[in-house]
Amino acid sequence: MPPVTGPTGADVELIRRTLAEIQPVADKVTGHFYALLFLRNPELRDLFPAAMDTQRDRLFGALLTAARHAGDPAALTAYLSDLGRGHRKYGTRAEHYPAVGECLIGALTRYAHHTWSPAAETAWVRAYTLISQIMIDAAAEDEQRSPAWWQAEIVSHELRTPDTVVLRLRPDKPYPFRAGQYTSVETPWWPRVWRHYSFAGAPSADGTLTFHVKAVPAGWVSGALVHRARPGDVLRLGPPAGNMIVDHSTDNGLLCLGGGTGIAPIKALVEDVAEYGRRRLVDVFYGARTDQDLYDLETMLRLERTHPWLSVHPVVGDGCPVRAAGLTGQVPDAILGAGSWTGYDGYVSGPPGMIRSGVHALRRAGIPPDRIRHDSFETISDLQAPALAGE
Repeated sequence: MPPVTGPTGADVELIRRTLAEIQPVADKVTGHFYALLFLRNPELRDLFPAAMDTQRDRLFGALLTAARHAGDPAALTAYLSDLGRGHRKYGTRAEHYPAVGECLIGALTRYAHHTWSPAAETAWVRAYTLISQIMIDAAAEDEQRSPAWWQAEIVSHELRTPDTVVLRLRPDKPYPFRAGQYTSVETPWWPRVWRHYSFAGAPSADGTLTFHVKAVPAGWVSGALVHRARPGDVLRLGPPAGNMIVDHSTDNGLLCLGGGTGIAPIKALVEDVAEYGRRRLVDVFYGARTDQDLYDLETMLRLERTHPWLSVHPVVGDGCPVRAAGLTGQVPDAILGAGSWTGYDGYVSGPPGMIRSGVHALRRAGIPPDRIRHDSFETISDLQAPALAGE
């Protein structure tokens, strides 16, 4: 195909004006978009979960996020390439993209009363053409080297707390990933509903995969994995994604902040450093609301005893003593009170609020933004959150 002409600087400004106008009525725009999509293309309804309450904002929000960053080709390509590869598991094909683009334009035309014009429509068409082509190309390239999804059997199901489980899975074929990454999981009880979980360990010799899952209120997938799943059940996994990986080209220390089940990818990073063999300081601040919520503390302390370069700092928010010498309060406050971290790379994993406050704290602690890594699954504002069809 000929090269796709991206939006101009003037196009990007028009796109941003449209986005500013529709922001107060985002729910109406989103609802109209899906109404158009399913009315004009009823066959596409099968790509989405039966209940759209969680999905409702995902696809449309991803499109708006991508359009907002249309003037940053590098960030846009990295974000959309992951999406394009990930969309293969839903059965998304190249011929679906024009229909989505037409409905996007239709929804904007209806609600952007003041900023919509022939020039604005041209800007959005250029932006969407670029967006869709990046995703189509990434999916086509990925198809040559990996399946759209993997089947994985649960081989162990260990409840650590009444609502937190450690799952070990055996995929049906080799599953390549890097420590610190995540994948999407679909259960047999909620078809086409996918949720993201980080790998809780570095790649293992036996090929099994480990995840930590906490059941959340109204969490269809998390609730099923914690309370319903058992050994022998088969799940589906999407491709690995995420860039919260260790830079082995530097001797910088690692300052890792993990909250709740966000300790899972932090544990994987520690194992990765150990396996690589280069001695570098690693400090892990493991936060939870209560002492009992530190469900994987013994594992982290065992790693600390094994590796002299590792220091684990438990932090509880309720002010109660912890099982090991630790701190009380919030993790971001704890790292700011623990000294200078300018010689470290920062890693943050946990709930969205902790990620935001953790990144802010790491910057205040002297770590430059380009040395801070995190993956936020619940927001779409930073070009890192997966977005289509149930994610």
